[in-house]
Amino acid sequence: MENTGPYNTSDLPVFNNRIYHLDLAPEELAPNIIIVGDPDRVPVIAEEFLGDREVDRSHRGLRTITGTSRETGQRVSVTTSGMGTPSLEIVLNELVALHEIDFSTMTRKEACEPITIIRVGTSGGVQHDTPLGTLIVTDYAVGLDNTGLFYSPAMYDSGCELLEQRTLECINTAAARTSRFKGKMIPYVSRADAEITAALQREADRLGVRYKKGITVSNSGFFANQGRDISRVPLTVPDIDGVLASLDTGIPGLRVENMEMEASFLLHFMGCLGYRAGVLCAVIDNRREDRFAEQYIDYIKDAVLVSLRTLDEVSGRHESGKGAKSGK
Repeated sequence: MENTGPYNTSDLPVFNNRIYHLDLAPEELAPNIIIVGDPDRVPVIAEEFLGDREVDRSHRGLRTITGTSRETGQRVSVTTSGMGTPSLEIVLNELVALHEIDFSTMTRKEACEPITIIRVGTSGGVQHDTPLGTLIVTDYAVGLDNTGLFYSPAMYDSGCELLEQRTLECINTAAARTSRFKGKMIPYVSRADAEITAALQREADRLGVRYKKGITVSNSGFFANQGRDISRVPLTVPDIDGVLASLDTGIPGLRVENMEMEASFLLHFMGCLGYRAGVLCAVIDNRREDRFAEQYIDYIKDAVLVSLRTLDEVSGRHESGKGAKSGK
């Protein structure tokens, strides 16, 4: 049964009308949100794309700037997830609480304005024919973290179910025979909102930005978790990036394109709540070609521009006055 409150401060810390980790008040967050991993990217993006900045808050390594998009005139917040799904779980819960919870009563509102989130980030490409700088529009995301396993929504669609099964078989087969963790890695699969995915592609086409649509794998770490064997500890799944690059997904026209650390939980959590979310990540590291782009800010700026235009395009399609408890 859904818990509608009232919530105590040990479950949802709010002090002086500000939520704990983000240090934001409800009115300081826009309903259209771009989320990035690195807090230092937030002011760079804001300087380039936002005017009339009304909020600039930094707390516990999480930076948020709210202003008006110069491209579209829409009120937008740019905020930080930190690195990986554990940090993202904190941030997403607080973003949703800022919109859904009445801080004066600490209860869930009967209805609230919907929020839309697009993750803009960097990633490692796993296919030979995906050049550095390509933007990957995530369709499905495979979570190899365990954060999503603590939230148990219904299966999104048959593609998620098939991809979960095939990924599970693939990594268990590839796991080292002597590993104590062989057979114990449980993937979950989520999917981006279809309208966000389509709009990202349309806007990239209009701007002439190179992109591919594909499947994103979200890992719980950067090194062994993504196949980078630099330590003296044996790997559970050697060459996991190559293994997943060749995965037969069973979904026509879709292959694993990139690896990063946040997409899976973003789509899993937001989709469960009935909110739109999408992911657009630049390939700055080609794992097959052993190439890394040290200068990649222009790729990020392309992704932000595409995302801002996408947020504006889909904003008029939300059902007005959507109930916070109504689901998707």
